[in-house]
Amino acid sequence: QVQLVESGGGLVQAGDSLRLSCAASGRTLTPYGMGWFRQAPGKEREFVAGISRSDDITRYADSVKGRFTISRDNAKNTVYLQMNGLKPEDTAVYYCAAGRFSWGARISVHEYDYWGQGTQVTVSS
Repeated sequence: QVQLVESGGGLVQAGDSLRLSCAASGRTLTPYGMGWFRQAPGKEREFVAGISRSDDITRYADSVKGRFTISRDNAKNTVYLQMNGLKPEDTAVYYCAAGRFSWGARISVHEYDYWGQGTQVTVSS
């Protein structure tokens, strides 16, 4: 069992930056591909960014490409999402997820086995 805890969310203005962290406990994250998803009120949870367990493959939603960067520090058992140039449409609850898939970075919620409780990001215009 992997427990994931997100942190780093908050209220910012358009154009600002935030770095989200996802700290894991219970097991090492090394065997897991990791992802960040978000869910805005009244909308489905959507993929934001993913990173392979070997740290050599990343994928991003088109809406965040060039602004967000996912990374992982296996020594700290932590995954990060650096968000630059934030826009009001980035407002959502952001969730970290871990999946037992063996390769690549996956975009479907169904590929992930463990989820954090989420952290709120609000971007004002």
